[in-house]
Amino acid sequence: MTADPRIAQITARIVERSKPARDAYLQRVSDAISQGVHRSVLSCGNLAHGFAVCSPAEKEELSGDSVPNLGIITAYNDMLSAHQPFETFPAMIREAAREAGGVAQVAGGVPAMCDGVTQGQPGMELSLFSRDLIAMSAAVGLSHNMFDAAVYLGVCDKIVPGLTMAALTFGHLPTVFIPAGPMTTGQSNDEKSHIRQLYAEGKVGRKELLESESKSYHGPGTCTFYGTANSNQMLMEMMGLHMPGASFINPNTPLRDALTKEATKRALAITVNGNEFTPVGQMIDERSIVNAVVGLHATGGSTNHTMHLVAMARAAGIKLTWQDISELSDIVPLMARVYPNGQADVNHFHAAGGMGFLIKQLLKLGLLHDDVRTVYGEGMEAYAIDVKLNEDGTVRREPVEDGDSADPKVLARFDKPFQPTGGLKMLSGNLGKGVIKISAVKPERRLIEAPALIFHDQQELQDAFKAGKLDRDFIAIVRFQGPKSNGMPELHRLTPPLGVLQDRGYKVALVTDGRMSGASGKVPAAIHVTPEAKDGGPIAKVREGDIVRLDSENGTLEVITDTAEFEAREPVKADLSHNDYGMGRELFAPFRHHVGTADEGASVFG
Repeated sequence: MTADPRIAQITARIVERSKPARDAYLQRVSDAISQGVHRSVLSCGNLAHGFAVCSPAEKEELSGDSVPNLGIITAYNDMLSAHQPFETFPAMIREAAREAGGVAQVAGGVPAMCDGVTQGQPGMELSLFSRDLIAMSAAVGLSHNMFDAAVYLGVCDKIVPGLTMAALTFGHLPTVFIPAGPMTTGQSNDEKSHIRQLYAEGKVGRKELLESESKSYHGPGTCTFYGTANSNQMLMEMMGLHMPGASFINPNTPLRDALTKEATKRALAITVNGNEFTPVGQMIDERSIVNAVVGLHATGGSTNHTMHLVAMARAAGIKLTWQDISELSDIVPLMARVYPNGQADVNHFHAAGGMGFLIKQLLKLGLLHDDVRTVYGEGMEAYAIDVKLNEDGTVRREPVEDGDSADPKVLARFDKPFQPTGGLKMLSGNLGKGVIKISAVKPERRLIEAPALIFHDQQELQDAFKAGKLDRDFIAIVRFQGPKSNGMPELHRLTPPLGVLQDRGYKVALVTDGRMSGASGKVPAAIHVTPEAKDGGPIAKVREGDIVRLDSENGTLEVITDTAEFEAREPVKADLSHNDYGMGRELFAPFRHHVGTADEGASVFG
């Protein structure tokens, strides 16, 4: 199927822009492939160390070049609900590998932190940087050069982008991502948000708040709202790095286990030892990246991916820009309503037809490149399926039928989208560049013009709210929250008070060089503003009372003032020394010093 000409044009532009970096990357991948099975270059001492704990049979197999060895990179820990299910995966993968005539070893572990645990805490200032650290940690595991393919066990916010960057850095290796799935549905996300607002207003206490949160986050699996973690799973399927239909099957179910075993066997089947060699660096190309962005817009996914996708693409020599993302947003309709863009959670989304139905509709619209390579060996049409379990415990896939989804309020047909454009918009103006997620913002709130109130810390806004000083129209300028300032933490503690004020009838909005992520909701929030305040960006020139205009429909972000006077202002500076120490922040000083801008991926890798 030929992609929409507008999609094809944007893709061609990315190809042309990327050509020097992409050609150099592909040459490095080819050079690595040309060396053959990699452990063959290891000395006897190297190899003996590498398989010292293997069984005699596995040692015999790994001594030659014909039996593939699968490296497992795992983000397991049992504090994170999304990653706890991975505890049992290595044993399952090793067994499946043996059945397929291969060997599997855990190559290494990577850190996996939970933004939900660290929200509003000092540890949150490590979160964004953990993505690049995860990529580096995975590289350490794979650097032993023992492996013919790799599988990656990760789900949440920075983990999957970091693992993808590592996978593409080791682009000569075939790669499959294996998810754990979402937790079962608990208390509705809408009720959870309501209790949070009541707590912010002082109408319920901590006991009631904790009880509500515990009903929402209650068992193993990913949080069920459509934040960055679940956006990650969508992206992996859109990029062909999952087995078809794998994204949203609950943990600890027979189908989940069957998909894990199938993914293992597929990873071994696409090594250089077989007939379908699929190195990930050649498989993922500009078309794959465009498909990912299309999926992000069609589902109203996480704003974090305006940074992560840029960084992930660059790991493969592909130069994706915010302008590309913005233009794709103008083309791609919103096809899904999942909280915070609707009442449904990801389990409802999956039950309504899930990724298979969504992909089918996007293909009908011509918005996807169907001719991409995937780990499944076919294009995106192979992902337009329902996945089920056979009686013998194997996986069965059935093509998605024409017609409506099982719940048209959650998943729309190609000819009945929820809105004509995607959920993310890029902003620009004399305040710099930024991002806004508007899929959950009511149309009448997409243009806010109001006086600026200045805050250099999210706690300052919280304190002002509790003191009753914010009962008015205003745009909160929360600055010195960018990657160089303090690691660009998410600012979700601002959502309840701003939501309360909006419900009281005030015109409110947020402008920040920090993040809000996939949980960005009903309050208009211009985020990732760059240049950031620490770099002397225009956001550092805004003064209390300046009239700020945030127009998400037209994509503008401006201070309404005399241009010459505004440009002549000296940017404000802030004492950020309190961000330098505690909870490991001192160890991440080099990251703060070397990190790039948000629109270039906020990466330390340049």
